[in-house]
Amino acid sequence: MSFKDLKLIKPLLKAVEASGYASPTLVQQKGIPAILDRKDVIISAQTGTGKTATYALPILQQLFDRQDAPKRGKKIRALIISPTRELASQIKQNFKSYGQFSNLRAYTIFGGTSIEPQVDVLKKGIDILVATPGRLLDLHKQDFINLDYVENLVLDEADLMLALGFIDDVKKIERLCPENKQTLLLSATMPYKIEQLANGILKDPVRIDVTVTNSITKDISQTLYYVPKRRKIELCLHLLRNEIKGNVLIFRRTKFGVKKLEDRLAEKGYRVDSLHGDKNQSDRQTALNKFKNGYAKILIATDVAARGIDINELDNVLNFDMPNVAEIYIHRIGRTGRAGNIGNAYSMCSADERNYIKTIEALIDVQIPIIQDHPYPLDPKAKPPVHKKKGSRYKKGRKSAASKKKKKRWY
Repeated sequence: MSFKDLKLIKPLLKAVEASGYASPTLVQQKGIPAILDRKDVIISAQTGTGKTATYALPILQQLFDRQDAPKRGKKIRALIISPTRELASQIKQNFKSYGQFSNLRAYTIFGGTSIEPQVDVLKKGIDILVATPGRLLDLHKQDFINLDYVENLVLDEADLMLALGFIDDVKKIERLCPENKQTLLLSATMPYKIEQLANGILKDPVRIDVTVTNSITKDISQTLYYVPKRRKIELCLHLLRNEIKGNVLIFRRTKFGVKKLEDRLAEKGYRVDSLHGDKNQSDRQTALNKFKNGYAKILIATDVAARGIDINELDNVLNFDMPNVAEIYIHRIGRTGRAGNIGNAYSMCSADERNYIKTIEALIDVQIPIIQDHPYPLDPKAKPPVHKKKGSRYKKGRKSAASKKKKKRWY
């Protein structure tokens, strides 16, 4: 199947060709016709399957007929809600690329940056707005945004918006839009609360599920290292010196962990940068650009900060901390091994993370090869550390309070 078979108009076909796409992905084959038919749609698909183009192309086609409106007369007709600033920027760039042969104007707004430039652009008029929930509601409250003309509402990465606590904001935004709009919901996973959200705001939706649990593993070499938690940094350094070649994206669970590892690697002379929630947008974009351009060979990130980031030719992924949700493992390692390239996924697992491996292997239906020959092996019988409650009255070598009350009998 070709993009022409999907009944896209010539300016979009020209843009798709200029972007280097030869044929539509499975999610695009199923999703684009349904969206062009003005159906509400729920799409469940993993990272890297082409979800953004699935909704961007038909939305651009629907808006194309009135593209020649004066710039100041433009109203927001398509609204895309994104959970993170990085993903919002990526989506806007995709709309700009696919709409390059039209006069449609796309813009993005998010927090962490000055509000005045965003207000200036909104006053000039735009067709497509990509926004994070907080900044959108803030600007609407100040009467800088009018959502009365929205025809297409897209909720992208809905599961992440749930995880970040944005669902109530999303519901508010949906109510601010016209009732007769087309609503599209995209999510890598479909937890119960996302199903509830979809049932509450979508009308008789078309459901498209192209999630294949192990589809991203065929071009990725996976290896697993069992290691005591206290020795993970040493093992990380060992892998960087002896195993990992090329650039590497390292995942940590917390921003504190990201900062700690970044400092340690920098001390050892590595060209390293990081992405986490405490960095402002300018610093995050600078870090990403340094990594993409090869100035930094190592990028350390949390899952939230890295969501939606597209890095071409990523050689390696290292799971410093194992994710406690199996689907997140798929999202992480799926960032390498793309477009026919071979990628490598390294994982370090401590005693308290072993159950995560079981659920991951059950989901991907693959037993991850274990590398036992390394300097910091974990005792197979090692148990997770038990943390005693602070302030406990019962300490080793002391009698219990009850025993103290017993009086010695004299006969």
